[in-house]
Parts: sequence; structure tokens; C-alpha cells
Amino acid sequence: MSTGHRSPTEAPDLRLAGFAVACWLAALTVVYGSAARGLALVAGGVLAAVGLVAGMFAADRVRRGRPGRPGRARPRRLGGPGRFGWIGVALAIGVVCGSAAAATRVATRDADPLATLVRDRAAVTVELIIRDDPRQVRSAVAGPALWLVPVRLADLSLQSGAVASVGSSVVRARLLVLGTSGGWAGLLPGQRVRVDGRLAPSRGGDLNAGVVSTADDPVPVGVSSWAQRAAGVLRTGLQRACVGLHDEPGGLLPGLVVGDTSRLDVGVEEDFRATGLTHLVAVSGSNVAIAVGFVLLIMRWCRAGPGLTAAACTVALVGFVILARPSPSVVRAGVMGAIGLLALATGRQRAALPALCTTIAVLVMIDPELSADAGFALSVLATGGLLLLAPRWRDAMTARGVPAGAAEALAIPAAAQLACTPVVAGLSGTISLVAVPANLLVVPAIAPATVLGVATAILSPIWPVGAQWLAWLAHWPAWWLVVVARYGARVPAGALPWPDGVTGALALAGLTLIVLVLLRHGLARKLLVVVAVAAVVGALPVRLVVAGWPPPGWVVAVCAVGQGDVVVLPAGPRTAVVIDAGPEPAAADRCLRRLGVRVVPLLVVSHFHADHVAGVGGILRNRRVTTVATTGWPEPAAGRDAVTMAAAGRGVAIGAVPAGWTFRHGSVELTVLGPTESFSGTRSDPNNNSLMVLAVVRGVRILLTGDAEHESQRALLDRLGPAGLRADVLKVAHHGSSFQEVDFLDAVDAAVAVVPVGTGNRYGHPDPGVLARLSAGGARVLRTDVDGDLAVVWRDGRLAVSTRRLTAVDGAS
Repeated sequence: MSTGHRSPTEAPDLRLAGFAVACWLAALTVVYGSAARGLALVAGGVLAAVGLVAGMFAADRVRRGRPGRPGRARPRRLGGPGRFGWIGVALAIGVVCGSAAAATRVATRDADPLATLVRDRAAVTVELIIRDDPRQVRSAVAGPALWLVPVRLADLSLQSGAVASVGSSVVRARLLVLGTSGGWAGLLPGQRVRVDGRLAPSRGGDLNAGVVSTADDPVPVGVSSWAQRAAGVLRTGLQRACVGLHDEPGGLLPGLVVGDTSRLDVGVEEDFRATGLTHLVAVSGSNVAIAVGFVLLIMRWCRAGPGLTAAACTVALVGFVILARPSPSVVRAGVMGAIGLLALATGRQRAALPALCTTIAVLVMIDPELSADAGFALSVLATGGLLLLAPRWRDAMTARGVPAGAAEALAIPAAAQLACTPVVAGLSGTISLVAVPANLLVVPAIAPATVLGVATAILSPIWPVGAQWLAWLAHWPAWWLVVVARYGARVPAGALPWPDGVTGALALAGLTLIVLVLLRHGLARKLLVVVAVAAVVGALPVRLVVAGWPPPGWVVAVCAVGQGDVVVLPAGPRTAVVIDAGPEPAAADRCLRRLGVRVVPLLVVSHFHADHVAGVGGILRNRRVTTVATTGWPEPAAGRDAVTMAAAGRGVAIGAVPAGWTFRHGSVELTVLGPTESFSGTRSDPNNNSLMVLAVVRGVRILLTGDAEHESQRALLDRLGPAGLRADVLKVAHHGSSFQEVDFLDAVDAAVAVVPVGTGNRYGHPDPGVLARLSAGGARVLRTDVDGDLAVVWRDGRLAVSTRRLTAVDGAS
């Protein structure tokens, strides 16, 4: 998107900025508080505004030498102190507007009798109006799929048969549905449904009056609007046209065009997050500007008049909002894009900035929940960066001889990224050093992918074959985005840790403002450049050395992937045998990336519980995997089917292996010790039928026990005896649960015991008694929830342990 006029940059018009920011912050304060807090802010804002106005007029009369005489003073005639007074008035009015709008919605959120029913966790039958697309947040591999559905309450009755009297204000309250039924898939915003469920309190920080938990299918009792139905047809057509494409660009394209990330590869999503490209797969003002800007260019090429051009752009804007779904986030994006196009069409940044401020205030007053929405903050900051920073940076570069096109191409992503960095850092706990280069590299591909994707969606219901052809064309620029993100995410020390949360965001925002102010002064600018270069040149080698992972001489690594197992045995350069895949593909993929593993000759699946197999897609992603060896116990079926389908989809051989099966590759020798029999009727048959594997790496014996419990451990001990179980390293079974055979632990007599376990898990793992028993036996006990990634090292004839604490850079679960 162009920043518009090429004449010397005008000074920004910030007269409405204070009003917009005050309105935003006041609404945020009330949304996280109560209606009473909102009313207090309204009263305080009114008193402050009245007091400031009265004080300014009194001061003006004194200054004119007519104290006490009535007179009228025009605001524009007030001197310096008067100007500051009017700024204060604007701030006070912003507080009044934001807090009043938010207090009204919060009063609805907290009103009885709905609030009482929520506190009592009442079983209810509700009629709901869907507000946005249902979103699946948990794979069916890990149990029933979980759907998040933002809704508005239309009617409510108690399942007990009692009458629940709800007033009209409460009926319009917002709720969030947590559903485990596949019936939520495909429902459209605006559609009315009925469902039985149980109320529960929401997490707070939004306008949801509560949560409806349900396992039932929703019963439609109406249809959505024609616009939503049309959007559904076009979005489905776009998805269908992308089915035959490669998974990564094919799954990315709908996200680029309309924000539909249902097929987005988890690895691509992680790469986009690491390289600061996540904004590309969320409908934002840039999407709108590209689509409508393309129409604007066509109209200018056709030499259309201003009226016809404005009409065509308006039609394109409305059409894109319908295509991407007219939800609050998309409407917000449409407004932000329209502001950017205003700057483009008029070349007047002074007109666009007050429009942006007015839009912020209006949107927040219409929907105060936006004040707490990170996407809203990013949209505002990105648009503000384009209007305030990009023109100045562009002009400064052109004044130094940089070609105008190159200057604009550099200024736009740099300005938008700098403006958004404080919020991104607060959300992720990192500062990406590759974000600006990555955003610059993808600029040439964004517009073609978006325009061709929109054309694909429009053509899909009319000519499906033609739509598939357009999708094939569009997938090439999408492929370029995937490549940039993939290699950008692998840059050593490409992301630096930073304090997360509000504190981190405010700290970086303050630092950014200081830097921008100092850059306006020649000497300070030179000093900052010297300091920045020195810091990078001095700190980067240290960071690369400190962050070096894995340590030299490692023989086994256990990754912190949450409540699940991923164990890695080095078999050669960039090659490793992997045992289990953990609970999430992204976490498994990051684990192997940190270890530099590109080739997996063998993936062992100890059993089919989700915490050991749900991440199998991350192991397979962009790696050469030769064989998958599994347990012979076929349950749970969902996990077994997921592993089978994932292996088949990548052409990887898969099969069950019995006790006694052996494998050798490079420095790894592996033998399956158990289970010695099929266990049935135990507390957990899948756990007791876990593969138990003895691995030998450079002479170090490593016993990997899956989730085996009492019965399986006792049977293996009886069959092999203590001598057959002796090992240097023990991967403690079942995350260190209490279901351990004490004699089995004593027989292993490990020098190092590692416990893969998730932070704050609800199972109480690991068991303190088990840890105490291992320590009493002389083992050094380490756990991934406390120590992060673990690696056992064989160095100078001795075992040592190296740990790597995870930060938000790693995206630890």
C-alpha cells in the first residue's frame, strides 16, 4: 500500500489523538472491572472537563485584564497554556465516552439473573445467535474436538423445568460456547441455534457473561443472512480449489485471502510467528487495502472519474467484507483499510490521521471489547505507523538518493513492524530480529497471492475448474511466503527474549519512543547507530555460543513439550532416532529443530495415547522419516488412526514390532524389551502395553519405558531380572506417576533419571514419593517442567547432564 503524496511530509494532525487514546484506555479499564468503575470514571471525566473549561476561561479573562467580567473567548485565541487545557478537555471527554460505552455493556454482562445462573453453573437450554465462525482449537486425536463459538444469547430456560425470567437487556448478553460436537462445524455467523448445556463463569477481560459447555449437537432454528450465506459459498469454493495444492501453500492461501486458517500447517504457523508474519493470515487493513487498491489501480488505468472510482472502490470494499465475513474483526479491518486508502487516494496524511483517531473512538464505543483485543491494537498501530513514520522515512531516504520505489518498499514494512513490535513483544516475550527483512522479502508476493485468491473465491461457484487454475497460480507467491518464513525462523538468534505481558509491551514502547526522538538529532542518531551495532556484534556471538544446543557429546535428549514425551537419540550428523511425538506438532517440530535433526531413520511410537502421538505431524514435517515402529496394542483407536494416516500421507513405512525386535543405525543400537505379553483388564491397558526399549548410544545404556505401569514393569523384571534392566539413564515411565514398581526402579539403578512432564498438569505428576525413591537410589533426577530441555552427555568417560531452560522464543508449552 502506498503512503501517498510525494511532496514534503506534512506535520501530523494529532488534535484527536488524546481523545482516541483516552477513550480506548477508559474502555479497557472498565471491561476489566465493573459498571460501577465505569460510572466513577464518567463522573470524574465530566468534572475534569468542566473544571478545565472553567479554569481556562477564568485564566483568559485575567490575561485580558478583565477579571470577573463576562466575556466569550474563542478556543483558537487561547495562548500556550490554553492549548494544553484543551488537550486536557479532549482527554476528559475521551474518558467519559469510553467508560460510558463500556459501563453499559459491562452492566449487561454482570446483570442478574444471568449472573446468578452462571455462578450456580446451571443446566440450561439456550437459543443463541452465532457471532463469528466456530473455531476448532483441539484436534480429535487428543480426544473430542473442542469448538469455540462466540454467540449472543437470544433465549434461555432451565433444564430443571423452572422458569428463568430474563429481561431484554440480559437476553442480548454475549456468551462463549465450548462444544465438543462436530455439529458446530459449518455453522454461519448470524445463524440461530438451540442447544442444551451448562453455564460457567468466563475467564474475564471481555464482555462474555459466561461460558456454555455442551457436548450436544446444536439444533438450527433459523438461517443466517444472505451475506453470510454468500460468504460461506465463496469461502468453501476457495478451500475446495486449494485441495489439490501442496499442503503448506494450499493451506496458507485461504488464510492470506480471508483469514481462514483451518488448513494451515502448524509448522508454517510457527514459522510465521517466529518471523513476524502472523499478521498476513489474519484479516487486516492491509488485506482490504490490497483488494480495494487493485480496483483503484484498474479504475485509474481506465481513466475513470472520481465518482465512478469511489463507487467501484466502495463496492469492492463491501464485497471483500462479505467474503471475509462481516464479523467485528473484519469490519474493523475494513475501516482500517479504508483509512489507508484515504491517504493513498488523497495524498493527505493530515486527513487520514484524524480519521484514524475518530475511527478508533467510534469502534471502541460501539464494541468496547475491542479495547482488550490484540488484533485491534495491531491494526491501529500498523495503520498509525504507515501514516506517521513511513512518509517521513521514505522522504528521508529519497533525499539521500534512494529511488522512490525502493524507499517506499523499505519504509512501509519497517514502519508497520516497528509500530507493532511492543504489542508483539508483550504477547510473545520476544523481539524478532528477522521480522523487518522477512516482511520486506514477502512484499512482492502478498498482493499477487491476495488478488488471485480473491479471484479464485469469486470464480469458484461459477467455474470450478477455472478457480482451481487460479488457485494454482496463487499458490506460487504463497509458496514464496512459506520459504521466507521457514528459513527466517531458522536464523540463529533470530529472536531475542523480552519480558512479556503489559510490562514488557510498555517498556518496549517507551524505549521505542525514546529512540525515535533521539533519531531526530544528528549526534544522538550517530551514537545510537554505534551502540546498536556494537551491541549486535558483541552480543550475537555470545548468544550463539550460550544458546548452542545440543551440547557436544550428547547421547540422549528429552524435550520439554508439555505433558508428553519426545526422546531423541543421536544417530549421526543431523540424524536421530525419535521415541514418541508428544502432544503437539509444533512443539515436536521445535524440539527437533533445536537439535538440528533433519533425518529420522526410525520413529518409535510407544503407545497411542495423545500425549505420545498427537505431535507426529511435527516429526514428519520437512524431514526424511524412513520407518515408524509402533506397539501392537491398537487402542486408543483415534491415536492409532492418526499415526497411520500421517505415515501413509508421507509414504513412510509403519508397523508393529514385538519384544526382541532390534534396530541399528549409526551410533544407535535399539532393542525392544517389552511388553512381554498383552495386558488386558488393567488400570490402563494402553499404558501397560507400551513399548519398552533399551537403547545403547556410544556405550551408554538408556532405558525408555513409555507409560508402562505396575503390571508391565513387574512382568519385565521377572523375565529379565535386574541384570537385564540395568541402565545408565532411565526415562521414568508415565511422567513420574505413582504407578511404578519399586523393585523395577531399584533394578534399573540409573545414574540419571529424566521425567518428561508438563507444567501445572492436572494429574499431580510427578509423584514426590517416586522422585524421592530415585534420588535415594543415587540417581540425579531432572524434569522437563522445571529444567526445560534435558541432554545427557558422555564426556571424558563420565556422564554429565546439560539443561536448556525454554523461553517464549521456543514457544514452550
